[in-house]
Amino acid sequence: MKNKTLQARVSKLPAEKMYVVAVDMGYGHQRAAYPFASLAYHGIINANNYPGINSREKRVWQSGRKWYEIISRFKNVPLLGTAAFSIMDSFQKIEPFYPRRDLSANSSQQNYFFNQVKKGLGRELIRELNKKPLPFLTTFFVPAYFAEYYNYKGPIYLVVCDADIARAWAPPNPSKSRIIYLAPNKRVKERLKLYGVREKNIFITGFPLPPENIGGLDQSVLRADLADRVYNLDPRGVYRKKYAKLIEDYLCPIKKIKKPKRPLTITFAVGGAGAQRDIGITILKKLKKHIKAKDIQLNLVAGTRNDVYTYFEDEVKRLGLFNSDNVKIIYTEEKMTYFSVFNKILRKTDILWTKPSELTFYTGLGLPIIMSEPVGSQEIYNRGWLLAIGSGVDSLDPAYVDEWLFDWLDSGWLAEAAVEGFLDAPKMGAYHIENLVLHSKVSEVEDVHLL
Repeated sequence: MKNKTLQARVSKLPAEKMYVVAVDMGYGHQRAAYPFASLAYHGIINANNYPGINSREKRVWQSGRKWYEIISRFKNVPLLGTAAFSIMDSFQKIEPFYPRRDLSANSSQQNYFFNQVKKGLGRELIRELNKKPLPFLTTFFVPAYFAEYYNYKGPIYLVVCDADIARAWAPPNPSKSRIIYLAPNKRVKERLKLYGVREKNIFITGFPLPPENIGGLDQSVLRADLADRVYNLDPRGVYRKKYAKLIEDYLCPIKKIKKPKRPLTITFAVGGAGAQRDIGITILKKLKKHIKAKDIQLNLVAGTRNDVYTYFEDEVKRLGLFNSDNVKIIYTEEKMTYFSVFNKILRKTDILWTKPSELTFYTGLGLPIIMSEPVGSQEIYNRGWLLAIGSGVDSLDPAYVDEWLFDWLDSGWLAEAAVEGFLDAPKMGAYHIENLVLHSKVSEVEDVHLL
């Protein structure tokens, strides 16, 4: 049956637009699509939840998402939870990079999704988009699979959302594929080559960070925000004294770094499955006296999960901090609105505390990242990338955050991590991708970090 709703959306297409296709699974793939919302013809299409999607396709997508979220939250249950998550994670396992070898053999994850494509997954969507083909930009590998399998008439671009990736990100016959990969770093490019993807189809663009947090090609917003947070991250001036010349060369005159009007601000963000929410409340408890004294602002990010919001709200009330201006719970019902609100919050954030998800790349905004435990193979590799560039650090026991956090601040360590993120993490991914997809302008990011 024809999808009349979608057909109406593609009837008249303006110049310099593209189809932006994500999936509504967690936050990562939609977060990567968000920077292109203004360039997306009639908005971002979620391949697993668009107007007119047939019931069979929806069931296929919902089944995978449901079990991932259940097992991610179940992971913390002793023995059984760990075993269940290990079984699921083996499905998306990333093989060790060394020794370099041919890794083009198909994986079980890849076979599962490709078999679903052959059964019709994505066929109706591509049939409708083919009536007026535009550049097809997706942030998940399955839409790239079905765009190619069902002979999409326009170019197909795939944005990679992690610092290293499983075999499923490349199609069954990668050497013959025309999918163009937009990689966040050099490691992903090298990994795709081991999977058999032709080098000419891989471009290192960097992860697409939100343009409103960058401020254009001169990075004016990003630089101003980083200069604003350096003081809070280096209250004793240890880092500023030692690296004054570096700050002057790459950021701003030292005299412009002054104490901001706001207190030290920590943003704690849970993932799309809502796991690790308890860490946020532990932080709240241990820093309660500093919050009451207005020395610390804590943002608890519930995203679009009402259950996490309710949990945070109940705990904040129980601790007598519900009316405090220095505790905020970030929650919206719709994901694109959430991303917009979250990006605004980041501009006044000094420390981002989260698991090493796609938010790993947000260190490019000059944010030091305190990492909670990785959930899944790809997050283990994201963690390694953050450690390699020196802008992320593993969380110590949150029960003692009121001790170790202030030691880190007094040493200037977190200020150094913030500046390292600004210097070494790609920042201009959204601009590079737009130029490549819409204007055929190629400008790769030079990323010397292989991890």
